[in-house]
Amino acid sequence: MPSTTGDHAAHHGPLPACEPCLAGIEAVSQALLAMSRHLEVREVLRRITASARGLLGAEYAALGVPDDHGGFAQFVVDGVTDEQWRAIGPLPRQHGVLAAMLHETGPTRLVDVRKAPAFEGWPEAHPDMDAFLGMPILDTDAAEDEPQVMGVIFLANKRGGGQFTDHDEELLRILAAHAGLALSNARLYERSRELTLAGERARIAHDLHDAVSQKLFSLRLTAKAAAKLVDRDPARARAELAEVARLAAEAADELRAVVVELRPAALEEDGLSATLASQVQVLDRAHTADVAFAADGVRALPPAQEAALLRVAQEALHNALRHSGARRVTVTLAGTPARGAVLRVHDDGRGFDPESVRRAGRHLGLASMRDRAAAVGGTLTLESAPGRGTLVEMEVPGA
Repeated sequence: MPSTTGDHAAHHGPLPACEPCLAGIEAVSQALLAMSRHLEVREVLRRITASARGLLGAEYAALGVPDDHGGFAQFVVDGVTDEQWRAIGPLPRQHGVLAAMLHETGPTRLVDVRKAPAFEGWPEAHPDMDAFLGMPILDTDAAEDEPQVMGVIFLANKRGGGQFTDHDEELLRILAAHAGLALSNARLYERSRELTLAGERARIAHDLHDAVSQKLFSLRLTAKAAAKLVDRDPARARAELAEVARLAAEAADELRAVVVELRPAALEEDGLSATLASQVQVLDRAHTADVAFAADGVRALPPAQEAALLRVAQEALHNALRHSGARRVTVTLAGTPARGAVLRVHDDGRGFDPESVRRAGRHLGLASMRDRAAAVGGTLTLESAPGRGTLVEMEVPGA
């Protein structure tokens, strides 16, 4: 006699797929992929918040990261406009439902957040909320005995009315577990980058000491020799003074190269346009050439794209100011219809034949610039000719 299991399979075939389950798995998968694509902490927080809101169909979402004083070190919102956010004002620090959850390691699900014992009212501009679901993001690898709260995801107002369900809570728990991994990875990445930048600054300081300080020492000795020869041998004194001028120019070039090479920490905080404007202003003061910057319609770009654009601008400026003999260098940054950006660095210097430079093995950093552009999905073009200046153009796509 055939087994019951075999008979069932023979007559009924495989069990049908659960379409709602598959849809839920797909939604969770997309949310996790969105979080894992980014390594900067602020962007990871933003992706977690947007993913949670979309996954659970909430009208509002927020994510708070605790500080060491009972409040929030960072707070990201989704579903609230910038104008609303500015009007809401400062966040609760050691009171209110949100702040209370910073000390909880379990979820909080409320029919109406306004009736919670910890609720203490909202600012006038705050949107009205009722249904509420909060879930901590826990660091389960912390050295302490108890899991540490890395952040808390807050959701409010289920779209279409109603309440958050057991299923919603379980989905958010899964999302929060992966969010903890994404946030830990992002923090490790930023720490690694800080160490890399510290090492880079140490290297530049070492190069500065070896190159510039030696030139300045030679300059000082040559100037002393020239001073002793002024009366006794004027011709030789003039030659020594010419050497002083040469050494001073080389030292100045080394210092300018350091200014161009250092990546300002302001990029993460101020964005590309403001950082470029600041660098151009410094270079304009440091060089005899006029250096100008203009921006038009530029949206915020992913950090990797902004860093690549900045590095290419630095390299192109370095070439223009050190090699071209330009009287004027202009840097422009413009948005594109596809939400990307175009960077142009143009100088009116002596120009060159790109093909001759390539054959001679002098790349002027062009290979590096093209590699940076390609690494972020962009393109780089160069136009130059003897006596006609040089244009470096880099375009990156939108996010």
